[in-house]
Amino acid sequence: MSQNSEQAPKKGIKTFYISTIFSISLVLLMVGLLGLIVLHGKNLSNFVKENIVLNIILDEEARDADIFKLQKEIEKNDAIKSTEYISKELAARNLSKDLGEDFVKFLGYNPLSASIDVYLKADFATKAEIKKFSNKLKSKEFVKEVVYQESLVDLVNQNLRSISIIIIVFGATLLLIAVALINNTIRLAMYSQRFIIRSMQLVGATRGFIRKPFIITGILHGLLGALIAISLLIAALFLARNEVPDLIILQDFTEFAILFVGIISMGILISFLSTFFAVNKYLNQHIDDLYRK
Repeated sequence: MSQNSEQAPKKGIKTFYISTIFSISLVLLMVGLLGLIVLHGKNLSNFVKENIVLNIILDEEARDADIFKLQKEIEKNDAIKSTEYISKELAARNLSKDLGEDFVKFLGYNPLSASIDVYLKADFATKAEIKKFSNKLKSKEFVKEVVYQESLVDLVNQNLRSISIIIIVFGATLLLIAVALINNTIRLAMYSQRFIIRSMQLVGATRGFIRKPFIITGILHGLLGALIAISLLIAALFLARNEVPDLIILQDFTEFAILFVGIISMGILISFLSTFFAVNKYLNQHIDDLYRK
């Protein structure tokens, strides 16, 4: 009977610890999922921006030496990601492939001009930057015109701006909920230990001595909860990649590593602070208040 009565509290404490870790891991999993959505969204926006092409249409009489000199000059610009020279012949072949027939034979000549396709870095793919760059190129004597989809640039930037605001608001709300849930879970765990804290005070233990084991346990719970959340996030990433193989284009493992470190840091920090303040509450509480919820 005595053995059963000793095992019951231990079993209850273990169950509470497991539920605490489980709660922390679930909350951090939600935060991590939002983080993955943000990272994939950012990389998708960069991918779209960096695939907006500027066609520099060249004059018929432009010499190859002048064209390649211009291409090298463009590539030296910090805003440029890459360039590609499209000759008259290559442009005709590409268009014939798209049309499904040889239009050069039908017309009797090749009406297309040579061009340089320019792709900007994501940070410079804005209407103002593109216009500035386009005006600079138009000043070159053998550049006929610079063609790009201005409406697409506006649409992409406006939509990304709206989506970013929504994600920031949602992320801030979720973060506050995460902190509140983890804090309440740990406070409940400390509530079940309040009489142990009082007993340690009565035998003369210092506040630091009493806090130490609870804080260490809280940090371990936060770490373990974070590791469980990260394991589930990695599983979700592999599952998503198997379902949508093209997602690999948007995935950056360095960013994922930073996100995972952030989740671990958040789990440890929130658990540490919540445990610290919860223990302090019962250290400062009058003995009569220990029986109140």
